[in-house]
Amino acid sequence: MDSFTQIALGIAIDEVCAGKKLKNKTVLYGAVLGTIPDLDVVVGIFLNPVDAVLIHRGISHSLFLFLFLSPILGWIISKIERDKINFIQASGMVFWCLFTHVILDLFTSWGTQILWPLDYRFALKTIFVIDPLYTIPLVISLITVWKTKDTILRKKYIIRGLFISSSYLLLSCFIKVYALNQFEKALLKQGIEYSEIIVKPTAFNLILWNANVATQENYLLGDYSLFDTQPISFTAYSKNKILESQLNGNSDFEKLKKASEGWYIISQKNQSLYFNDLRFGLLNDNPKNPQFAFSYQFIRNNDDLKAVEVPKNKRDGKRLLQKIVIRLKGN
Repeated sequence: MDSFTQIALGIAIDEVCAGKKLKNKTVLYGAVLGTIPDLDVVVGIFLNPVDAVLIHRGISHSLFLFLFLSPILGWIISKIERDKINFIQASGMVFWCLFTHVILDLFTSWGTQILWPLDYRFALKTIFVIDPLYTIPLVISLITVWKTKDTILRKKYIIRGLFISSSYLLLSCFIKVYALNQFEKALLKQGIEYSEIIVKPTAFNLILWNANVATQENYLLGDYSLFDTQPISFTAYSKNKILESQLNGNSDFEKLKKASEGWYIISQKNQSLYFNDLRFGLLNDNPKNPQFAFSYQFIRNNDDLKAVEVPKNKRDGKRLLQKIVIRLKGN
C-alpha cells in the first residue's frame, strides 16, 4: 500500500501494543517502523532500474528480516524508553508493526516475498495500492486517539479503526470472488478456452474490476463493474511470440519476465521493442495502439539492449481516472 497508509497502520499497531506505556510517542515509532520495509525503494535508486523492480517487496518484506530486526530494534527502543517499556514488549511491538505492513501488502497486486528466500510472491490482488476507504477509518481513529488521554478509551478507538479497515479488506476478498465468478461465467458462455486468469480491482475502488485471461495465442483483457447490466466483453492482445524471440537471452528481458510473473506482451513501435506488464492494466483502451501502465523500452547500449521504463504523463493518469469513474457506473 501507499506510504501514508502504511504509516497510519504502523502508528495504530504501535498504539495497540504500547499506547499505555509510550503515550503519543507511538506516533514517532509507528511512523518509522511502518516505513522500514519500503526502504528497499531507496536501495533501488542505486541499482539498475530493472534490478530495483526485482528487489521491491523482496527481503525487506520477509519474515526472515523481521525476526532478525525485531530484537535489535526492540533493544534500542527499550534503552531509549528506559523504565517505560522493556525489551520483550518493545521487540513484540516492532515485530507486529513490520508484520502487519507486509500482511496489508499481500492484498495488493504486487504482493510480497514474505517467505524469502523462497522465490515466490504472495499476492491476493483484492485491493488497489491506494484505497481511501481503507485508510480513512485508520486516520480518524488516530486523530481521536491523539486528542484522548484516557488509555482505555485510546485503545478502544484504535481497535475500532483497525476493525473497520480490516473488515473492508475482508469485504474486498468476497467481492473479488464474486467478480471472478462473473468473468468465468462470461468466458464459459462465450466458449473461450483459457489456461489462466487473474482478477484485480481498478484504482481507488472495489466496484470496477479488471481481468487478464491467458489463451494459447492471446491475452484477453476485460472489465466488470458491480453495476453492469450488459455482458462482459474481452479485447485480445497478441502474445507476439515472434517479437519476443528477438529478446531471448537478454538479461533485462529475463528479469522483467520474472517480475511480471509471466503476464506480459512484447510490442514494437518506431523500430523499438517494448515490454508491457499486463498486471497493472492500460492507460488507454485503443487496441491498435495500447498504452500500458507499466512499460519498458529496450534501448541499445553499445552491443546490448537495456530496458528503460517509459515515463508516464500526468494527463495519462487523469484520463485513466475519468475512464474509471465513467466505467464503474456500469455498461
